[in-house]
Amino acid sequence: MLDVRRLRLLRELAHRGTISAVAEALCYTPSAVSQQLAILERDAGVPLLQRNGRRVFLTPAGTALAQQTEGILALLEQAAAALAAARGGLSGQLRIGAFPTAVRTVLPAALVALGRDHPGLELMVTELDPAGVPDALRSGALDVALVHEYDYVPTSPDPALDTEPLLEEAIFVASAGLAPDPGEDPVRGLRDCAWIVGSPGTLCHAMAVRACQAAGFTPRIRHHADDFVTVLALVAAGQGVALVPQLGALDSPPGVVLTPLPSRRRTRIAYRSGTRCQPVVAAAIDAIRASVQQLGPGGAGRRLPGASGTGHPDVLLSPQTRPSGEEQPHDASAAAGR
Repeated sequence: MLDVRRLRLLRELAHRGTISAVAEALCYTPSAVSQQLAILERDAGVPLLQRNGRRVFLTPAGTALAQQTEGILALLEQAAAALAAARGGLSGQLRIGAFPTAVRTVLPAALVALGRDHPGLELMVTELDPAGVPDALRSGALDVALVHEYDYVPTSPDPALDTEPLLEEAIFVASAGLAPDPGEDPVRGLRDCAWIVGSPGTLCHAMAVRACQAAGFTPRIRHHADDFVTVLALVAAGQGVALVPQLGALDSPPGVVLTPLPSRRRTRIAYRSGTRCQPVVAAAIDAIRASVQQLGPGGAGRRLPGASGTGHPDVLLSPQTRPSGEEQPHDASAAAGR
């Protein structure tokens, strides 16, 4: 019988690429990981690993076993969920991860509701870049997390995770009194301006660069900032223009003009495959969805201050629901962003 803990190490090796990365993620020493994989290979009776110098690669048999391990681990999560449901009552830790704008706007009401309805839960929030979510969920450091993608920057699937839609936001060009002429591409109209974008390697950085490239130019980047409060403060100070999603622009400073674009940012709820029926995971998802519905009057959405000042109609947040039996969670991972 193959040991599940060793199978997990093989799965992580397939995902992370090196034994050192597996050891760091799961708090082992590299030698301990190597020893456990050697035992798994012996128990399997076929070569699972191929060594080339200091690097280790999976053989075809190892790759196939790692892929099958995803389903095994998901089934174990489902079994754990059934046992948790049978115990009744919610207690213990609930670890939620989210990007900064979601921590600031979505999570507070959800945490209040969870604390009120389930006082036995120990609520723990981690603010992190969506790029770190897959590894945090895989390792068990998080139970539920919020991730997102932009139209110009789709994410790649992760077989260890399931996601479901939560929210769709408008994207705005933020400028200091520089509204583009009617009928002109709002991004192209600001091609001669300095730009404020996220740090290189983040999803928001990629979104800004690709949006500008789609408008026919490469942005002249002056500032890098990874918090939209800071970004909008720089815009208000006349330091450049920026792309800002709706949640990041809810409290824009006076003098900042927000011009809506056709592009959207889509936020999804992510969790490990097989954990959707875990009572604590289900409670977290319900609370997060309720919080999003409360963002605006009557739960219909939240009007964006300043949008009407651009001459465009007000834009609303679009909470996305997952009616029972309509959409099943699918695999996804997240790229970096805010």
